[in-house]
Amino acid sequence: MALWCCMQWTDRIRQMKILLVAAAVMIAVASLLVSHFLIRDLASEERHRMEVWAEAMRSLNMADENTDLNLVLKVINENNTIPVIVLDSKGEAQTFRNVVGLEGVDDVDSLKKASKLGREWLEAGNNIKIEFGGKVGETSNAVGHDYIQVCYDESLMLKRLAVYPIVQLGVVMIFVVVAIFALLTSKRAEQNKIWVGLSKETAHQLGTPISSLMAWMEILKESYPEDALIPEMDKDVKRLQLIADRFSKIGSLPEPVPASLHNVLDHVMDYMVRRTSNKVKIVKIMPKDDIIIKLNASLFEWVIENLAKNAIDAMGGVPGTVTLRVEDAGEKAVIEVSDTGRGIRRKDVGNVFRPGFTTKERGWGLGLSLAKRIVEEYHHGKIWVKSSELGKGTTFRIELPKGE
Repeated sequence: MALWCCMQWTDRIRQMKILLVAAAVMIAVASLLVSHFLIRDLASEERHRMEVWAEAMRSLNMADENTDLNLVLKVINENNTIPVIVLDSKGEAQTFRNVVGLEGVDDVDSLKKASKLGREWLEAGNNIKIEFGGKVGETSNAVGHDYIQVCYDESLMLKRLAVYPIVQLGVVMIFVVVAIFALLTSKRAEQNKIWVGLSKETAHQLGTPISSLMAWMEILKESYPEDALIPEMDKDVKRLQLIADRFSKIGSLPEPVPASLHNVLDHVMDYMVRRTSNKVKIVKIMPKDDIIIKLNASLFEWVIENLAKNAIDAMGGVPGTVTLRVEDAGEKAVIEVSDTGRGIRRKDVGNVFRPGFTTKERGWGLGLSLAKRIVEEYHHGKIWVKSSELGKGTTFRIELPKGE
C-alpha cells in the first residue's frame, strides 16, 4: 500500500510539472505575441510622428518673414521622447533633441558626436529625407538640390517595452522553477515518511515470528545436539533477526562508527558464497592494507548484499562471475561490484535507483532505492552505475569519504 501511494505521488508530481511547464510556455507565447504587436504599433506611431516632425522642419527651413511659425514650432518642441538628429547633405549634424549623453555637452563636441550617431541611424534606415522644394520623402532629380536627413532612434519607452517580455519570461521561469522545487521537496518529504513507516512496520511484523523461531532453535539444540543442520538453521534465523534490525534502523539516523571495511565485506561475501549456485564465481579484489572507515556495518552490509544479489540474478542461471573490487583512493574508499550478466538498457540506467522501478518479473523495485538512501544519506557517499553493456554486464560504483 505504501509503495502504491509513493508511485501515485510520483505520477502526480510528474503531471504537475508537465502542467506547470505547459502553463509557462502558454504565458510566454502569449506575452511575446502581445508585446510584438504592441511594439510594432508603437514603432509605426513613432514613425508617423517623425514624419510630421520632419514636415515641420521642412516648413521651418523654407519659411520667410510672412510665414506663421507658431504651429510649426509647437510641433517641433512637443517631441520630448523620440531621439532625433538632423543631418545636412554633407552628413554633419545641424541640431538634435532627446539624445542621451549629448545634452549639456560643449556645442562643438556634441555636434561631432551627434554627427557620428546620426550617420549610424542613417545606415540603419531610421531616417526621413527632406527635399527643399518638395514634400517629405520625395526625391528630386535636380542637380545640387539641397536636402536634410531627419535621423531618429526608438524612444526610451519603446526600448523598455522591447525588454519587458524578456523580464516577464524570466519571472515566469523563476516561478516555475520555485514551484517544481517545492513539489519535489514535498515529494521527498512524503517519500521519507513512507520509507520510515514501511520500515518500522516491517521490523515490527518480523519481530514476533523471529522471536518464536529463536525459541524453537534453542529447543532443537537441546533435543538434537548432534544434528549438523541445526547450526546452519540457527545462522539463517540470526540472519532474519539482522534483517529486522536493518529495517528498524532505516527509520532512524544510525550513528556510523569506525569499522574494518575488509571485515564487513568479507562477512557479506562469505554469506553470499554459501547461498549461491556453483555456476557463479565470486571474486574479491582488495588492497593488502585494511581500510578503516566510519560505517553502520549492518546497513552497509545490506547495500553490498543487495548489489551482489542483483549481480547474481543478472546471470539468469548461466555461469558467470561477480567481482567485488576495493580501492583506497586517498580521502575516499571505492567499492565496485561487477557482473558478467545481461546488462542494463541505456534508457533504464537513469531509473534503476527510482523507487518501484524493476526489470524483474518478481520484485518490488526497492532494493537499489534503499541502497542509494543508505549510501548517500547515512554515509554521505555516492553510488551510481559506472558502466553497463547489454550481454556483457554491469558495474556499480560506491565512493565513501574516509574522513566522515
